[in-house]
Amino acid sequence: MPRISRLTRDEVQPESVTIYDRYLRDRGNVPNMFRTMAHRPQIFATIIAHMEAVLNTGTLPKALKELAIVRTSQLNRTPYCLASHTKICRNLGWTDTQLEALRDAHGSREFTEREKVAIHLAEVMTLDAHAYSEAEFQRLRSFFSEGEIVELMAAIGLFNYFNRFNDLLEMEPTPPASAEELAKAGVAAATV
Repeated sequence: MPRISRLTRDEVQPESVTIYDRYLRDRGNVPNMFRTMAHRPQIFATIIAHMEAVLNTGTLPKALKELAIVRTSQLNRTPYCLASHTKICRNLGWTDTQLEALRDAHGSREFTEREKVAIHLAEVMTLDAHAYSEAEFQRLRSFFSEGEIVELMAAIGLFNYFNRFNDLLEMEPTPPASAEELAKAGVAAATV
């Protein structure tokens, strides 16, 4: 049972309906985390804008950002984010073998050195950001531009926030939207 109620499309404030409908069209559901955040429309709108900027802009491949997100969510043991972002990783081309190898990426042949450096950043930033040495940072800089480092750290930091939010609220995976909810958003159930 959720610790905080999740708002339906009919319950969200008018300024949130556009975002809500876009997610129904694009994903076939509105994630439970967003339904919860919709209790505060300003937070809902800004978190969506921030998440979309972090994930969908810049020069770093989205697939690499998502891989770092999955590793972050593994370390935080967050089933809600793991379920969603593991699926996204698969859709972006990561294999189940690679996703399983994340737990020991350093010793794995499944990743390039660049990918291993990104995964390591996710590990240290999640577990003890003070422990990232100058040598490690210089190695990071040898693979990524300063802007790409900002992108990667923003993705890792954002999902540390999301992981903690979802873990404390015991967030459950999001089911597909009902046909009624899709119809209200102007989405045909067969198109999702």
